[in-house]
Amino acid sequence: MTTELSFTHRFEPGADPARPPLLLLHGTGGDEDDLVPLGRTVAPGAALISPRGKVLENGMPRFFRRLAEGVFDEADVRRRAQELADFIAEARGAYGLGAPIALGFSNGANIAAALLFLRPEALAGAALIRAMAPLSEPPAAELGGKPVLILSGAMDPIVPAANAARLAATLERAGARVRHETLPTGHGLSQADVNIVHDWLKSV
Repeated sequence: MTTELSFTHRFEPGADPARPPLLLLHGTGGDEDDLVPLGRTVAPGAALISPRGKVLENGMPRFFRRLAEGVFDEADVRRRAQELADFIAEARGAYGLGAPIALGFSNGANIAAALLFLRPEALAGAALIRAMAPLSEPPAAELGGKPVLILSGAMDPIVPAANAARLAATLERAGARVRHETLPTGHGLSQADVNIVHDWLKSV
C-alpha cells in the first residue's frame, strides 16, 4: 500500500494502536520490501513505513553516497537526512502516524543515526543494526531520553568496533538512552539480532 509521497515506499497499517510505527531503513542494495518481514516479526501489529533509498551505487539503492567502503560523503549524509526527515513528516500526515521508531540495517542504520543528530524530532527512537558514526563532527543534539539500541558484530569486517563505540558514546552524551551490544557475528543480520530487537521494542 503506497501513496504519492517524496520517496518510493511501502506502508502497512498497524493493527495494534499501542505500538509505535516502525520506519524500516534497508541496507545497501535493499528496497522498500527488504525489511518488511523483519518489521512484522519484531513488532507484530505495528504500522510499517519502508522507504527506498534514492541514491544508486552501481545500481544498488542506498540512503546516501559514500566515497569508499566506510568513508561517507558527509555533505550528502546531511542533505539526505533532511530529505528523509521531510518524508517522515509527509508520511505521518498522510497515514495518521505518531513519530516512528527507526529500525535500520547497515546503511539504513547509519542514516537513522544521522537523523537522530540532525532532525531528532523525526524519530521516537531507533534500533541500529551494524551502525557506524555517520558524521565525524555531529551537531549538538538534545535527545531527551530517546531509546536507542545499537547491535554490533564482533567479527564485522565493515564496522570497526571503536567506531560503533564512538557512535554509542556520542548518542549517550546527546541524552539518548543507549543500549549497545556486540554479538558474536559478522555484518549480516542474525537470529540474535531479531530476538534482541523484538524484546527491546516491547520495553520502549
